[in-house]
Amino acid sequence: ALQPRPGMGTPTKPALKSLGVGREVKPSLQTWGTHLTLTPADAGSKPDLSDWRQLCRRHPEAMLSIGRGVAAWTAECQHQFRRHRWDCNQLLFVSGSRESAFVHAISSAGVVFAITRACSQGELKSCSCDPKKKGSAKDSKGHFDWGGCSDNIDYGIKFARAFVDAKERRGKDARALMNLHNNRAGRKAVKRFLKQECKCHGVSGSCTLRTCWLAMADFRKTGDYLWKKYNGAIQVVMNQDGTGFTVANKRFKKPTKNDLVYFESSPDYCIRDRDVGSLGTAGRVCNQTSRGMDSCEVMCCGRGYDTSRVSRMTKCECKFHWCCAVRCQDCLEVVDIHTCKAPKSAGWISRT
Repeated sequence: ALQPRPGMGTPTKPALKSLGVGREVKPSLQTWGTHLTLTPADAGSKPDLSDWRQLCRRHPEAMLSIGRGVAAWTAECQHQFRRHRWDCNQLLFVSGSRESAFVHAISSAGVVFAITRACSQGELKSCSCDPKKKGSAKDSKGHFDWGGCSDNIDYGIKFARAFVDAKERRGKDARALMNLHNNRAGRKAVKRFLKQECKCHGVSGSCTLRTCWLAMADFRKTGDYLWKKYNGAIQVVMNQDGTGFTVANKRFKKPTKNDLVYFESSPDYCIRDRDVGSLGTAGRVCNQTSRGMDSCEVMCCGRGYDTSRVSRMTKCECKFHWCCAVRCQDCLEVVDIHTCKAPKSAGWISRT
């Protein structure tokens, strides 16, 4: 099994399986290799993946790292949408919606993060630490020497651009332009949180000498940033000459390279409809006391919910013992779990 590096996260596991809640995406390079598109059986035609396959043949050792990237971005997507009707458990690969924009950005970011991390850890033959970070430099705190292993983010971005953008570069339609834009926004988001870390040298830990390097931040920072961009995503339309797009609503500013863009309004995701990437919300856990997107009223789309009383073991009466342990008792807790009702058959159109 592919195990993500620390800071990348792992795919979330189904919650409350006994209640049928928490449907999990199982990412794989086979499905992801079609570059965010449905399988040929669903899409009706097989995409040209020659560029992608050539990369795989030239860099076979990178596929394991990309697998970690898939796990990282899938987990992050599920985390960000955990309280929403669409919870990233049905991936929107051919949609032009706001959610699809986020998926393209976070998946591109995941590849950058994984490849860059693999370079720094010596797992790839084609790259290593950033070769440009050598010699001396100066910042607001004074002079320092580059040392250690700076993350080679430029190589990670270059590889991700070639790998993720392979199919979209062949397209000339609005969706291809949208996907390329959001892929780039995702790559830029990882570099945005590259930070300088330093180690002091000197008598009694004084900083008379410093050795510094550049390191990527935890992938959660990238996810949180792209989540904000998702909430502020800008709807666009194709321009007249078909070479780019412009804002659909003239009252909004033109999107920057850091913004996410979309051109189709999102469905409500209330019912199961594979054509729009919706599993529906039947069986989803909702929060009876919330007033947000995870409230039973919003999550269940007004259909109501069922309540089940379940027992679970929790840690309680925890005490600190010198030195240095915390010991807890096992306590039985009874809680109410609220799950959304299924739509009435008369009004439920299921496309599976």
